[in-house]
Amino acid sequence: MRDANLVSPARAPLLSGARVLIRHPVDADRAEIAALRRASREWLARWDPLPPGGVALDEHAQAERLVSSADTESNQRHLVCEVGSGRIVGVVSLNQICRGPFDNAIMGYWRGEGFGGRGLMAEGVRLVLERAFEGLGLHRVEANLMPRNAASRALTVRCGFRYEGYSPNYLQIAGRWEGHERYAMTLEDWRQVREAEESVRRP
Repeated sequence: MRDANLVSPARAPLLSGARVLIRHPVDADRAEIAALRRASREWLARWDPLPPGGVALDEHAQAERLVSSADTESNQRHLVCEVGSGRIVGVVSLNQICRGPFDNAIMGYWRGEGFGGRGLMAEGVRLVLERAFEGLGLHRVEANLMPRNAASRALTVRCGFRYEGYSPNYLQIAGRWEGHERYAMTLEDWRQVREAEESVRRP
């Protein structure tokens, strides 16, 4: 367990919630990321897209890729960590960031096996959305999900994304082309979600 009072500047939170915080992965996180991926290998294999060539990266290579592209113009990687313990729960990424008239990013996320059913990733996704719209100035974030991944769909809808359509044979998963449902949220949608949340909190 990490002492929250001894967090290095590199591991400082970008945003914090009630139970989780988000921050960029750094070199010192590689071993923990690889260990989480290894412990969750069978759980994640059903949902992981294969890289070009169809050969899955090992856990250390996956951790290296995550750290090396943590904070770039085209990608923003966020570790979702428990407040207090600092344990890594999962990852939420903003990929293929496109500026200009589109001002869009594609969100991807995964969590370690054993961290489900507690709403930790939903809180992490909301924090990343807050950063996307209010910190990075994006106008749209989309998420593409396999219809059979009911938990992922439920999380996305719970966070305020709306369904836009279906893309057949969209992405190769575990060596097989899978159709995906496309969900999205714009800045205007985000503001409505925040307004609705604020109205619930008002006495």
